Amino acid sequence: MDLNHDSFIVHAFAQGFKPDPDLTVSEWADENRILSSIASSEPGKWQTSRTPYLQEIMDCLSPHNPCERVILMKGAQIGGTECGNNWMGFCICNAPGPMLVVNPTTEMAKRNSKMRIDPAIESCPVLKEKISSPRAKDSGNTILLKEFPGGILILTGANSPVGLRSMPVRYLFLDEVDGFPDDAGSEGDPVDLAVQRTATFSNRKIFMVSTPTIKDASRIEQAFLEGDQRYYYVPCPSCGHMQILRWKNLVFDPKKLTEACYKCEKCGDLWHDWQKDQILSKGKWIAHHPENKKIASFHLSSLYSPHGWTSWTEIARDFLNSKDDPSRLQVWTNTKLAETWQDMAGEQVDPTSLMARRERWGQDLPAGVVVLTCGVDVQDNRLELEIVGWGRGEESWSIDYQVLYGDPSSPELWGQLDEILCRAYPHSKDTPDMHISATCVDSGGHYTDYVINYCYARRLHGVWAIKGVGGVGKPIWPATASKSYKTQKPVYVIGVNDAKDILMRRLHLEDSSGPGVWHFPYDREIEWFEQVTNEVVHKKLSKGRLIREWTPRKDGVRTEGLDCRVYAYAALRGLVRNYRLNLDLGADRLAELKMKTKKKPIVPLEEQSNIVMHRRTVRSRGIQ
Repeated sequence: MDLNHDSFIVHAFAQGFKPDPDLTVSEWADENRILSSIASSEPGKWQTSRTPYLQEIMDCLSPHNPCERVILMKGAQIGGTECGNNWMGFCICNAPGPMLVVNPTTEMAKRNSKMRIDPAIESCPVLKEKISSPRAKDSGNTILLKEFPGGILILTGANSPVGLRSMPVRYLFLDEVDGFPDDAGSEGDPVDLAVQRTATFSNRKIFMVSTPTIKDASRIEQAFLEGDQRYYYVPCPSCGHMQILRWKNLVFDPKKLTEACYKCEKCGDLWHDWQKDQILSKGKWIAHHPENKKIASFHLSSLYSPHGWTSWTEIARDFLNSKDDPSRLQVWTNTKLAETWQDMAGEQVDPTSLMARRERWGQDLPAGVVVLTCGVDVQDNRLELEIVGWGRGEESWSIDYQVLYGDPSSPELWGQLDEILCRAYPHSKDTPDMHISATCVDSGGHYTDYVINYCYARRLHGVWAIKGVGGVGKPIWPATASKSYKTQKPVYVIGVNDAKDILMRRLHLEDSSGPGVWHFPYDREIEWFEQVTNEVVHKKLSKGRLIREWTPRKDGVRTEGLDCRVYAYAALRGLVRNYRLNLDLGADRLAELKMKTKKKPIVPLEEQSNIVMHRRTVRSRGIQ
């Protein structure tokens, strides 16, 4: 390729206006696509018949289909991303032009390139002919950029404003849009920025894919409702009645789950999972609002996942495992049913009702505690901190809450914090003492450098400097630490919005125990409960989108109690991310330890002394 990079882009832009071949994406995929063993559980030749519901989606992405936008609101394990990769391959081979693929973050874009796009190119001969090997000199094939005759493929993250305004594109693939941040830097909504890149192409195609999140704040739900709203109807094997697969028609025994079957909404006959292939092959898409012709929007839950992928029994089991924890139940609702979650987190909780749930558990840690974390909030004249015990299913116990008064620029105040973080906490009977495993200290205030230096000196002991940021799409714990501009030392940027969503949903749980349940000590004062409940969710329109943000319920109220809990939860997430902590496995091991201790025989005192003397004699004689 003898064109320089700038002229190559101009050439690719011009190619975007050439007539396209009379071929559909699904036809191309059946003929040419090879699935790699790296990215697929079923490697080999692509067969649209395996996922027949994808055919119409892919064909709407074909050049001769009149729709401009294709929306897929989906569950997990239904092939949505591979549908987009088929479209990408078709465009490279048959209708080349500039294409932009946007993932929620640049890090995810790199992972998508390595784990999906590169294997798709390498395993497909027709694509391999078009795109040079990344190992070749001046190949035009990097992690985030792939050049091919007549076009270019650019990958970027929705958090990168530079990537979103790089160049005009004919094809735009927005993957997992509900994970996009509200704002790309400070330049506006990332979806709007990306769509503006397609404005110069009259024959543009935009493919938007995602599992949904929260009702009225979900990008993919809003886009789906703007389209013709197609649902996949399948026939009953017995009576032939066409119907949408709905969760309410799945039947199983919740006490002894062996198999989940689907009950026909008309004749009541039960379908088995092994019948899925037959049922799906005879299905058809029906638009509920066909008047919206420009936007083809599709809804597809995991109930449609082919036989051998996600079974109805697995979906039922996941429901039973998550039904008692609102945060896990939301994930199940979003990823399995492809439905938005009706938000309850922002509803005001009465602090006095929480106070009535206080418990007595004595001086020792409660039996269910597996690990301890600490969250520290830094104010101008004090440090406030909460020590939290976490158990199976992220059940939590507020072990201690302290306020340390002093000057945060003085070593004396940080010395007081050291004493607390180094303490050993006695556990329940037959269990060793426990120490705090991880601590997050807020560095977003006036004493940033002091916090960062303090945490850096103790980083090997799990003490981390953090900075909380609001907004959607910010992970509770980041993949990597950022660096302080001034000190060049690590700071972890945590997503406080998602953390508050999870914690406040759990605060509504009134069960005495179980996944996500909060436990409060009997001596905790009303002021702490007020601080924990002093923030609520406000919804507002921003640039045409409804967004949610956590704010104090009124000016001047204190929220340090909630902030400390958020930081302690972030510390838990840091342990999970950095050290692969598994609370459920830890609870199992703790139970095993207690059982072993209980099984030890009780030896009378006089016999114990004889045993000790015998051991000393054996050692003195060198007997092993």
